[in-house]
Amino acid sequence: QVQLMESGGGLVQAGGSLRLSCRAPGGTFAMKAMGWFRQAPGKEREFVASISWTGTTTYYAESVQGRFIISRDRASSMMFLQMNSLKVEDTAVYYCGAQAGGAASRLAVEYGYWGQGTQVTVSS
Repeated sequence: QVQLMESGGGLVQAGGSLRLSCRAPGGTFAMKAMGWFRQAPGKEREFVASISWTGTTTYYAESVQGRFIISRDRASSMMFLQMNSLKVEDTAVYYCGAQAGGAASRLAVEYGYWGQGTQVTVSS
């Protein structure tokens, strides 16, 4: 089964930055919208950001708007999440996902492909 692979998580102090990467195998996901979700302990998975297959349309959760930037490089089959001004409440496992279609979505049900997640821990 095709699987996405996240990397770049870790431990950072509040106010710091991290850059997450998601590798999509081959050219399979070049024309699919992709996104980032996160899940904190005891909470449901929540939307963070998404990007259309062209990269021209992006959506962000209100909680990360202005701090996080989603981007993708279709040539290298990579997607990124630049996280700045991190807060303790950003602590979670971050998952990258891919949709079947090319229009970006905030809804997890529209994502058919997922990675195994990468832990982000923000300390105070």
